[in-house]
Amino acid sequence: MAAGALSGLVAALETHRGRDRAVRALCYGCQLAGGALAGPQASPSGLPGRLLAVSAELSACRTALRLFDDLAMLSYSCSYGLGPKDEDGLVRALSVLCNVANQLYYPCEHLAWAADAGIIRTRAQKWWTLSTGLWALSLLLGILRSLRILCQLRKLRQHKWYDYPPWTCSSFNTALLVLICELSLVVNTGWTITHVTFASNRTSSPQSRKEAKAQVKAEVLSILAQVADLSNAIHWLPPGFLWAGRFPPWLVGLLGTVSSLIGIYQASRGGNTEAV
Repeated sequence: MAAGALSGLVAALETHRGRDRAVRALCYGCQLAGGALAGPQASPSGLPGRLLAVSAELSACRTALRLFDDLAMLSYSCSYGLGPKDEDGLVRALSVLCNVANQLYYPCEHLAWAADAGIIRTRAQKWWTLSTGLWALSLLLGILRSLRILCQLRKLRQHKWYDYPPWTCSSFNTALLVLICELSLVVNTGWTITHVTFASNRTSSPQSRKEAKAQVKAEVLSILAQVADLSNAIHWLPPGFLWAGRFPPWLVGLLGTVSSLIGIYQASRGGNTEAV
């Protein structure tokens, strides 16, 4: 069993996505630990300072590795196209917009990186701001897409797959209701947000019910991860916008660690191989 777990870990670390997930988790974990140990210190030294320095270096490492992600994202966007014909129209539209935001994110970040490195002459900060804004937009679209999927799955109530109260409400409130009701059921799922098929037209078989519940659990996990990342993305925008610049290092690390662990869990359960 230990040998199997070790071989699985090695196999994951030999892939680009698997290694990126591990580096991401370690990066935010170091920031969480360093920030927590540093407390209110503006310029921490000793162990907290070293942990924060490791976190910064790992973040820079991930930025450099993303220089090669454009083609992978383009391939994924082209393969998705305008989405499957049998998929919900709003979900398809949100997915396409999310892909566009992700595609634009990479060149903006590359320009910011090149400006910081002195390779090109331009203001790096404006490109960092634009890339962070595109990332935040992508996360927001992903959250809306998951809420829409939850609304679609809510319709399965007519098959008595779920035991929610029978009141009616708006689509947004319905999605929030499903999200809250399913928070206690987020266990053992391997579905990912980009690999979803609606089961509203299926017969009420045990397998269909199991798949529908797995979809809901996967969307809840995706929403939790994306909300955590969106919180950090807003923090990194220019001061004055919502809570931009107000998070202490430990909170940034905590949110990033939560998001990273959810991503690792989903990948380990479902063999996630998505491009981005």
